[in-house]
Amino acid sequence: MTVIRQDDLIQSVADALQYISYYHPVDFIRAVKEAYEKEESKAAKDAMAQILVNSRMAAMGRRPICQDTGIVTVFAKVGMNVTFEGDMSLDDMINEGVRRAYNHPENVLRASVLADPDGKRANTKDNTPAVINYSIVPGDTLEIDVAAKGGGSEAKSKFAMLNPSDSVVDWVLEQIPKMGAGWCPPGMLGIGIGGTAEKAMLIAKESLMDPIDIHELQARGAQTRSEELRLELFEKVNALGVGAQGLGGLTTVLDVKVVDYPTHAANKPVALIPNCAATRHAHFILDGTGPADLKAPDLEEWPDIAWGNDEGAIRVNLDTVTPEEVQTWQPGDTLLLSGKLLTGRDAAHKRMVEMLANGEKLPVDFTNRFIYYVGPVDPVGDEVVGPAGPTTATRMDKFTRTMLEETGLIGMVGKAERGDSAIEAIKDNKAVYLMAVGGAAYLVSKAIRKSRVAAFEDLGMEAIYEFEVEDMPVTVAVDSTGESVHKTGPVIWKEKIAAR
Repeated sequence: MTVIRQDDLIQSVADALQYISYYHPVDFIRAVKEAYEKEESKAAKDAMAQILVNSRMAAMGRRPICQDTGIVTVFAKVGMNVTFEGDMSLDDMINEGVRRAYNHPENVLRASVLADPDGKRANTKDNTPAVINYSIVPGDTLEIDVAAKGGGSEAKSKFAMLNPSDSVVDWVLEQIPKMGAGWCPPGMLGIGIGGTAEKAMLIAKESLMDPIDIHELQARGAQTRSEELRLELFEKVNALGVGAQGLGGLTTVLDVKVVDYPTHAANKPVALIPNCAATRHAHFILDGTGPADLKAPDLEEWPDIAWGNDEGAIRVNLDTVTPEEVQTWQPGDTLLLSGKLLTGRDAAHKRMVEMLANGEKLPVDFTNRFIYYVGPVDPVGDEVVGPAGPTTATRMDKFTRTMLEETGLIGMVGKAERGDSAIEAIKDNKAVYLMAVGGAAYLVSKAIRKSRVAAFEDLGMEAIYEFEVEDMPVTVAVDSTGESVHKTGPVIWKEKIAAR
């Protein structure tokens, strides 16, 4: 009989969550490096360079890879010969580990979990509770997979109850364009087939804990139907030309995982869950001898890429920029932003639109200003701000026309594509949307020289901040005429790939 001490489990969970906040899995780094080296799309190659540089910086600085430090998912395999020494439930032990990890003073992680999700949406302040899944198995150890799943990629999860004769491949290929770039490719796809609705989703999520090994599978060949699907989907999804960050290119997915489970004769449940460029998970086993010992990876695995953003870039002074200047920018242009940049995301936009509808004056003047969709991590030490990468811009689409037409705003910065309604509003108001790379939050934060809360302090990380930035790299994603690189880029690269 193995006895696992309560404190050992708590410490192991806390250590694992700290570990994955700044260390990518090495297999992921190798896969992105390979994709970067073969990429032919300049925009996609630059995006992957930023992801790799950011990852190396995060690993060296031991600060979060992404500002969205995720909602915690745990898969626990509890040996039948294991007992626990302590007075807490297993759920409570794991959640205490989450609490300690996210409030660690030397590496504060962003608390993103909200209670009362359809009501007050109040932040729990410590990122608890985790989503915990248990299985009871033979043995005398406790085996745990822990992951921190970002909201942007989780939001793109898909499920369908297909007819038994329907094609899984056709359904997946139909979903990828609908997912846009908010899941921050390149990443992985986890696909669960069979069981019931909840079982398909669960096995899809658990498959994302596995290492990237598609090339080994390609080398030896498929031996099961699931492996045949992996190979077919890997090839066909990449042939869509979506590319890194949705900008068009050769690599959209680094691997595809497919897990199946027996199902009812009348059903074919299929779940699709993506993992983003901030793929974060770790595995450890407790055997009663103490807490888990997670070895730091060899930093030599990280490519030392000399990423530079000066060549061909347009320098922009946000303090003096004019609507006329904005209208000269072309889709795909690289800009280096300097000056004062306001921030705001879902909660701030909702409040501002409600204030405008009630005839109230906003606490911040947006005339000829830019807004950055971001919820930063709290700073530690001498940092001005913690990792501060962009959040998914499409969530702000329903507020865009009001903000452009009633506040004097002329530009927005965010992650991924904009929907048709937002693009129309941008075009009608001759504004612009700029894209920062999702998954490069620590790199972006180094361009922020000053930070202060400008309004709505009660919203925490969703407050309106004013950043003072220097040479913050962005790409013109939607220009003042409404042309979107997220529409044109994948089309161009899909045609190029098909012509090979």
